[in-house]
Order: sequence, then C-alpha cells, then structure tokens
Amino acid sequence: MANAKVIQAKQESVDAVTAKLRESVTSVVVDYRGLNVAQVTELRKQLREAGIEFQVLKNSLLRRAAAAAELTELENVLTGPTAIAFSVDDVVAPAKILNDFAKKNDALELKGAVVEGRVIGVEEVKALAELPSRDGLLSMLLSVLQAPVRNFALAVKAVAEKEEQGA
Repeated sequence: MANAKVIQAKQESVDAVTAKLRESVTSVVVDYRGLNVAQVTELRKQLREAGIEFQVLKNSLLRRAAAAAELTELENVLTGPTAIAFSVDDVVAPAKILNDFAKKNDALELKGAVVEGRVIGVEEVKALAELPSRDGLLSMLLSVLQAPVRNFALAVKAVAEKEEQGA
C-alpha cells in the first residue's frame, strides 16, 4: 500500500513540473555542480527577486515531465546534476541572471532552455541573455513613441517664441 502512495506522490511531482514547463515563458536548465552553499543561496536570491522559481530536480523526473509537455528535445541536456529556473513573466530575465552568474562562477554551466515552448541550446540562451530586459525594451519603445510628440512640442514652442520676438 505504501508503494502506491509513493508512486502517486511521484506522479504528482511530474504533473507539477509538467505544468510549470507549459506555463513558463522561459525555463533555463543548468548544471550547478561545484557551487558552494553561499553561491547557491546568492543565485536563488537573485532569481527570487526577479520572480523566477529555481528548483533542483532529478533528471528522471524532469525527463518524464518534458515528455508529458511534448519537449522531448530537452532530454539531451538532462545529464549530471540539474537545476531549472522557471519564469512565467519575463522571457529574458532567467537567461540574463544565470548567464551573468555563470560568467562570475565557472562552476555554473548553462545546458539549454525552453523558450515559449521551443527547446534552445546554450548559444541561443547566451544570445537571449544579451537582449535588453523587458523593462529596457519597454523604455526604448516609450522613447520612440515620445519622440514625435516631443519634436512637435519643441517646434510649436519655437514658433511661439518667434512670434513673440516679431510682435
């Protein structure tokens, strides 16, 4: 009877990870082997502040969840100690945080990621990390949208000042 409970608990774990893989806009897989407790704590803190969930998972559990989420290509990177960062809001943030942390700590190794339902490799994760954050992109867009209005206001002001000088 206890065996059935264990199997049910494992299946619930697989279902939970499958749901996270499906709901997340980005899930980055890393090898954390060689990081000490202080480094892992610092990494978890940075990820938590960005609203990203970070979990250390067994490869067998992650393989089953990936298969259930129809992400079988992810199985290629599931070797050795594996941790995964799930982000439901920001596509770039987990890649950026983990890539920056890996640059400072050689022990952290990027393995791959799932971005909006598509499995990508290490090089693509690094390219994603180089993109501006969501907030940065929004500020760029706002600046572009404000430019015509700002230019029009400056032109109107210049015309008004010229009128005042001529009168």
